[in-house]
Amino acid sequence: MGRLLLPRIAVALVAIEHAYILVLEMFFWNKPLGLKTFNLTQELADATVTLAANQGLYNGFLSAGLFWGLFTSNRLFKIFFLACVIVAGVFGAATAVPKIFYTQALPAIIALALVLALDKPSARNA
Repeated sequence: MGRLLLPRIAVALVAIEHAYILVLEMFFWNKPLGLKTFNLTQELADATVTLAANQGLYNGFLSAGLFWGLFTSNRLFKIFFLACVIVAGVFGAATAVPKIFYTQALPAIIALALVLALDKPSARNA
């Protein structure tokens, strides 16, 4: 049980982060918290609020998948959704803001490494 705790905590933190991003992008994008978080002007935020909500929804799907992985005995859910977060984080860093790599992709890379190293599959959930 001890070897499973660290990867579960890491996956949970990534899931919580993406749930928080959902809230920021869907509900606070053009509010003071969203403006400050994403360094936006009011005009740009108002013009892109629908796009941000769509983006937030995708972050919610990533979060939901990671939470699902925590509540199943199959580690493949965790691996798949962490890989999705990594791809999204690398793409976001390359095309939008480089710090996205450190805030989104890197935590998912660490969590994935922990899952692969410590969350060994049992005979029934390869």
